Amino acid sequence: MRRSLMFLLLASVLAGCGSAPSVFGAAVPGVPLPWPAEGQAAVEVEGVGSLGVSGDPRPVPIASVAKVMTAYVILRRHPLRPGDDGPAITVDHTAADESYAPQESTVPVREGARIRLRPLLELMMVPSGNNVARLLARWDAGSQPRFVARMNAAAHRLGMDDTRYTGASGNEDSTVSTATDQLKLAARAMRDPVFRQVVAQADTAVPGEARRLPNTNTLLNRHGVIGIKTGSGTAAGGNLMWASHVRSRLVLGVILGQATGVTPAAAKAAALEAGEKMSAAVEQWLQESPLVSRGA
Repeated sequence: MRRSLMFLLLASVLAGCGSAPSVFGAAVPGVPLPWPAEGQAAVEVEGVGSLGVSGDPRPVPIASVAKVMTAYVILRRHPLRPGDDGPAITVDHTAADESYAPQESTVPVREGARIRLRPLLELMMVPSGNNVARLLARWDAGSQPRFVARMNAAAHRLGMDDTRYTGASGNEDSTVSTATDQLKLAARAMRDPVFRQVVAQADTAVPGEARRLPNTNTLLNRHGVIGIKTGSGTAAGGNLMWASHVRSRLVLGVILGQATGVTPAAAKAAALEAGEKMSAAVEQWLQESPLVSRGA
């Protein structure tokens, strides 16, 4: 009787009829996941539902994961089709001056250069250019504060009740959110085909320059990973929003607050390590589970 009850519970979840969040370190029955020992995390599978959540659910700094909302707002207001580079945008003095800002993730852009929207989105999302995020905010809204208001309005519409953006780049520790809130954003952002293409790129370059700038998300093309964004800072620790594609299923996951208090590079490495373990475990479960049919 107990075995039959457990089977019915799991079958209900797999049918998308249930998405019960887990307690720390546990998961939906039948889905063993290596939840991070610190910070917070959340994972869901398209057509299956939530595989659980872990950690303290209070809002925490998310660093450059904030750029996902920046890209989402930009693409909603200035939609692109695959193959369309969009309008040309002039690099202003501020963005050029910030190209070499110390202790920030930036990309080298020249004042007066005309760069189209699609390449700028790549420079923001792939090598994580803070200066480009702020340039796009000024271009869209006239100022970063006005753009941030649009970010927060979008978060409100998505039901991200524990999220507050204070900048377009995520460089401010006052930009805070939760893993479950960011999962809502990931699901919406990944519906945009241009967004999906951008975050799946292994590298990009400033137009007219030969040097390739690698994606900060080194999990790409491992365990089915197809994006999305890393973020790191001393207070934020290491953060990761990822998407993977396994057995025709879209997997979305968020990990926040890994190795806080260390260098941003070490924190990012910790988040990527946790993300690799999680994405590998979800991949294995989806491949082995007889209850998840291909293409269903």
